[in-house]
Amino acid sequence: MRRTLKAVGAAAAAATCVLAATAGTAQAEAPKTESLYAPSALVLTVGQGENAESAAVERAVTLTCAPRPGGTHPSAAAACAELAKVNGQFTQLVSASSDAICTKEWRPVTVSVAGVWNGKHVHWTSTFANQCTMKAGLGEGAALTF
Repeated sequence: MRRTLKAVGAAAAAATCVLAATAGTAQAEAPKTESLYAPSALVLTVGQGENAESAAVERAVTLTCAPRPGGTHPSAAAACAELAKVNGQFTQLVSASSDAICTKEWRPVTVSVAGVWNGKHVHWTSTFANQCTMKAGLGEGAALTF
């Protein structure tokens, strides 16, 4: 009798394992949402040249803001906070006026941003006359000074 119960128990356990294994493979699992946040992932570059397409890139960083700050940007958390404050409007990060004294030398520097901000594709560029005017225009901000 004991052997029969053991055999029945073993057979039931084996059948349960087979049913569980086939049930998992017979039906495709529904895709899971990985995040509740719209993606924000950007590539920021600085290069010598009059426009982003022809500029010789000197520096480039990645910046991810959602779900948490990250990437190769040296101040990712501060940059994300700054971008959130202006709702991703990069133009608002550039100052038209400055107390800096710069030469009138024309050695154009282009700053560009490409990627996704809050789930929307973005592409933004700004060209400055030279390094001095770029530093003056960007000021102490974190997002575009890397």
